[in-house]
Amino acid sequence: MGCTKSRSLVSNYQELEAIKARVREMEEEAEKLKEMQTEVDKQMNMSSPTATPAAAAFPTPEEKQEADNKSIFVGNVDYGATAEELEQHFHGCGSVNRVTILCDKYTGHPKGFAYIEFADKDSVVTAMALDESLFRGRQIKVVPKRTNRPGISTTNRRPRGRGVTRGGGRGTPYFNGPFIPRTRRPFGRYRRAAYYSPY
Repeated sequence: MGCTKSRSLVSNYQELEAIKARVREMEEEAEKLKEMQTEVDKQMNMSSPTATPAAAAFPTPEEKQEADNKSIFVGNVDYGATAEELEQHFHGCGSVNRVTILCDKYTGHPKGFAYIEFADKDSVVTAMALDESLFRGRQIKVVPKRTNRPGISTTNRRPRGRGVTRGGGRGTPYFNGPFIPRTRRPFGRYRRAAYYSPY
């Protein structure tokens, strides 16, 4: 009995030591990984001394407005067009900062329109001369880019909500109040005569 107990204690002790050794190995690996990450960060900072902080990656509303004032919307763009071809088409209007071809987020296919941001606002006026010009055999539409303001809709649709009927149902069409059911008649299905007539 005593031998069995001592053997189980020894095996438990060995398992505990093995677990401790594994934990030490994991801690050493984590420390090595941390050192490697620090080294990579140092190299990244050395290679790009003018790197902008993470906060600067997101433009402020004023910066976005400024960029939109220097940008144009190009519609009816050929689906196979590249950013380089669009930049070349508008190269005579001024220095191009950025070309953005919008794609569908589910399929990844181009939507057929793009935004072009110039280095200065005067280029937008010059680019308007290329409205209805031919690009890859298609007549493109060129207009100044408008700034989208959150919460403001440019469409003239009626507000959606509960209680709105679209005709064919009970109540008045486009009634925005809560639905009020019809009340039952006071005398059931048939109305009784207002006076007594035995014959």
